[in-house]
Amino acid sequence: MFSAFGAARQLHEMLWYLAEAQKRTFDPDISHRAVTLRIAIERALADEVSILLALDVQGLHSQVRSTLISVSEEVRASYLPLGHDHLDSSLRPGADLMGKDLSSRRLCGADLRGAYLIGADLRGCDLSGVDLLGVDFRDTRLNGADLSRALYVTQPQLNAARGDHATILPSDVERPTHW
Repeated sequence: MFSAFGAARQLHEMLWYLAEAQKRTFDPDISHRAVTLRIAIERALADEVSILLALDVQGLHSQVRSTLISVSEEVRASYLPLGHDHLDSSLRPGADLMGKDLSSRRLCGADLRGAYLIGADLRGCDLSGVDLLGVDFRDTRLNGADLSRALYVTQPQLNAARGDHATILPSDVERPTHW
């Protein structure tokens, strides 16, 4: 049962990201791919536990990852019409930005997938089109930041961060009560 629960949790997480990918892409082929993956995952979750346990979750994860990256590239490109020259070279996937002061910066279009932003200062930042998949926001200051058009923001990420009434959030997440 624990194995089934672990697989189901991963699949539900994939559904969350695929729903956003489907809404954010302009490419009909990518949208179709996201829909196809969502249907396959939903069917697996609705089936018997034995089917869920036999599912190649890693293979499915790989397909979902590819789709999410395609959407990220597409969305981020729309925020970088003149290239990446406005972005600091330290703003990259998996970057160690712990404690870094990035306050009031325009980070539009940055790829921060999997970055460590523990204790970083993002107060007043514009995070439009920023890929935040897997970003560690523990104790990150988001006061007055605009995350409304950021990619792949989750409730647990926000719950670990600090923000205020001026922080602008995507419509599918809630303002943490401790803000």
